[in-house]
Amino acid sequence: MSTVMPQNAQLTGSRAAPVAIPLRDVLPWAVFGGLMMVLAIYFVGVEEGALSLFSGSYVHEYVHDARHLLGFPCH
Repeated sequence: MSTVMPQNAQLTGSRAAPVAIPLRDVLPWAVFGGLMMVLAIYFVGVEEGALSLFSGSYVHEYVHDARHLLGFPCH
């Protein structure tokens, strides 16, 4: 019984080299991710009391469990 190998199989045992991604392609995604993290930290950690941007306690109650999980006091 013979074994059929695909035509593109590497028989030499060499490994594929990693492809370098230029900084100009990564930078917009890194900035976007950083802004999303800052926004998330604001809503979880700061959005209550005197610094609140939204009236009421809707945002506070929505992220209440996340505040305790991350160690932010709120009581």
